[in-house]
Amino acid sequence: MEWDTLHKEQPVVARLLQHAVWRERLPHAYIFEGEALDEQFRAGALLCRAFLCSGKNPGTKPCNQCSECKRVRAGNHPDVTVIRPDGLSIKKEQVALLQKEFAYKGMESAKKAYIVEEADKMTTSAANSLLTSLEEPNGETLAILVTKNLHFLLPTIVSRSQVISFMPLSEEKRQTLLKEKGETDELAAIKARIGDEPTDLDVKERTSWIVQGRQVVIQLAEEVLKRPPQAKLLLQEKWHTHFKDRESVDVGLDLFLFWYRDALYTKWGREDLAYPDQLERLKTEAFNRSESMLAANMRAVMEAKRYLAANVNPQLLMERLLLRLQEGK
Repeated sequence: MEWDTLHKEQPVVARLLQHAVWRERLPHAYIFEGEALDEQFRAGALLCRAFLCSGKNPGTKPCNQCSECKRVRAGNHPDVTVIRPDGLSIKKEQVALLQKEFAYKGMESAKKAYIVEEADKMTTSAANSLLTSLEEPNGETLAILVTKNLHFLLPTIVSRSQVISFMPLSEEKRQTLLKEKGETDELAAIKARIGDEPTDLDVKERTSWIVQGRQVVIQLAEEVLKRPPQAKLLLQEKWHTHFKDRESVDVGLDLFLFWYRDALYTKWGREDLAYPDQLERLKTEAFNRSESMLAANMRAVMEAKRYLAANVNPQLLMERLLLRLQEGK
């Protein structure tokens, strides 16, 4: 990521960070909070580059020409550390190792930087250890904590950091960015809407999971419309074997929600669809259901999401949802 890209994606964030670099008045700690962890991490890496850049003119940092810039970009600068969750959490031992490294002078300069990904997943002991470093920074350091859940961080950590809020990107903008990264139209459309869910999968696994889950939803929606007696069988054979836990069921319900929203959009003649390759099926759905029926189906899915959050049994919840979708009311 470069400044011009950040300006396009997050103009307010870009101005705040760039002005701090130009004035050489970076605080010792930032918290980047927002929905898109990947975007926040890339912005953090850009800021680390600017912080460590050996160029003489603050107005041109990062220069991308010096060895510091090149190594930060390559991910192998010795004075930049990234901490990620080890399993489900960031542990005290990880923070202790970071503090040990920061007790020494930077290998290339007096500066050191670190990024904590998913900082809200720090254990209490890890967060308290990190707090010590934020209260008494050792030399010229830059800390960047990245999180989706600011309210999960210790209030004392938040109070000692400058919070930068990243605005959610529009579906259209996210879709464009995903296509620029090489995603197909179909995958970009759906990924732009469900984000990084499920969170326990890496990028490659998540893509495969979305492709399969998307197809299950398309098949199930078609059975609900054309062959209702077969829908329950498909629910048992494919839905429950793919959407296995509450988080994945919640994503599956989102996929259903976008299906019926697309059918409504198709009836209205809109083209910003989550399922752009399924236009003929969506036209059939739209032809056979009134606007009020499609709206009722969307309400039924949203109600199912609320029941899921209230710990209702996912299997019973889905069976009830199928009946409501078939009735369209």
